[in-house]
Amino acid sequence: MRPAREDMSDRTGSIGHVAAVSLLWALACDPGPAAPPAAPPVAAPASAASPAPPAASPAPAPAASPAPAPGTSPAPPVPTVAPPPPPTIVERPITYDEARRQRTIAYRRRHQDPGATDITIDPKIIILHHTGGGDLDATWRYFDRATVEKARKIIARAGDLNVSAHFLVDRDGTIVRLMPETWMARHCVGLNHVAIGVENVGDNADRPLTDAQLAADVALVRDLKARFPGITHLIGHHEYLALEGHPYFREREADYRTRKGDPGPAFMRRVRAQLTDLNLAGPDLGPP
Repeated sequence: MRPAREDMSDRTGSIGHVAAVSLLWALACDPGPAAPPAAPPVAAPASAASPAPPAASPAPAPAASPAPAPGTSPAPPVPTVAPPPPPTIVERPITYDEARRQRTIAYRRRHQDPGATDITIDPKIIILHHTGGGDLDATWRYFDRATVEKARKIIARAGDLNVSAHFLVDRDGTIVRLMPETWMARHCVGLNHVAIGVENVGDNADRPLTDAQLAADVALVRDLKARFPGITHLIGHHEYLALEGHPYFREREADYRTRKGDPGPAFMRRVRAQLTDLNLAGPDLGPP
């Protein structure tokens, strides 16, 4: 029977060995129950405050003006220059009655416009003169007469309206107004209908025009330009013929011209030197 027991033990050992191997294989292939799934993340309650956004970057400061170079000073501010005050003008009107008005209209019809009906002008030019004498009162009395003296044959032949001007400037610089600037005065051939006349007491010989008259003329021209912006030209009486052919020049009688020397080139250069900012044309600068 021993062989039978040996057979049983051998078989029993083989069965146990097989069982052990089977168990190990099962464990390797089946790791056991799966772990429960992880819980989803819990959202923050709606009432919870959201984190504050990052603070905005501060705006860059404006660039500072560059400092002046060593050894230099900053530029001083540009001063504001006030316009000069208007000149003092003394009113001393000459006689401009109805008779003189009619003579003025007749002169305009003959020399400027056959259809003229009044004495009004639109100033475009300022003309500087000198009187040839040394006394303001004597000149005022001369201009106050309604008719021209017959001894002045060329002028008298062109009409009996007396000569005059809008202003007289005395030797001390006193400015006297003889009539409104918009009334016609007979003082320059071809331009009376657009010109304001300024007579300076004096001449180019024994009584040359003074520094006070120069200053007064400059101040008066500035004042007239400010009050009559349409003024475009400033000339001396001696320069008027250079404007013949200009649209301003109007003289219907081809043989009526005069030669003048007042107030002279030197005086006009001095006046113009102080009025360059007004950009007033002269006799050689063409149309306005």
